Amino acid sequence: MSQLSRFKLQQACHQLEDGNIIAYPTEAIYGLGCDPFNEDAAIKLLELKQRSMDKGLILIAADFMQLEPFLDYDEKILQRVQENKSEVITWVIPAQAWVPKWLTGKHSSLAVRVTSHPLSKALCEQFDSPLVSTSANPSSKKPARNALQVRRYFSKYPSLKIINGKTGGNKNPSKIYDALTGNCLRT
Repeated sequence: MSQLSRFKLQQACHQLEDGNIIAYPTEAIYGLGCDPFNEDAAIKLLELKQRSMDKGLILIAADFMQLEPFLDYDEKILQRVQENKSEVITWVIPAQAWVPKWLTGKHSSLAVRVTSHPLSKALCEQFDSPLVSTSANPSSKKPARNALQVRRYFSKYPSLKIINGKTGGNKNPSKIYDALTGNCLRT
């Protein structure tokens, strides 16, 4: 864990446990995240981004096992997801009926990604849960690519904990695919 000390990782997890929002580097951009089970935190995050709840949110995880309880999938979907492990892909997969609307939005599916970014992965492992992950920007702006951009976008929110680190170097946010059809929804 070269990018983040154990102490800072624990601090970030305490922020999540306390219902706060954090900003952290991902494969291409900075993300805003919170505890997916905390409705108040998710609503705060949507307000911060000026994003409609109808759109739904993405969950990132350290491995697919962290996502399994949220998903209603079969062997065909699992095979499709596992065949593409080398690419950074967010998959839209049918959600279990209990998954809250603040995560799915108006959909019956959930967008999920097993993160390949070491810091994001360490956060999910330490928190022992997937995290909400959406681009760190107000909806009308370009995604932040570093901690300074996050700070500029959200300077009116001093409680936002920004975790400094390098993004994974990808030029674009993850592609999004429908796991049922294999169709690309965002390149």
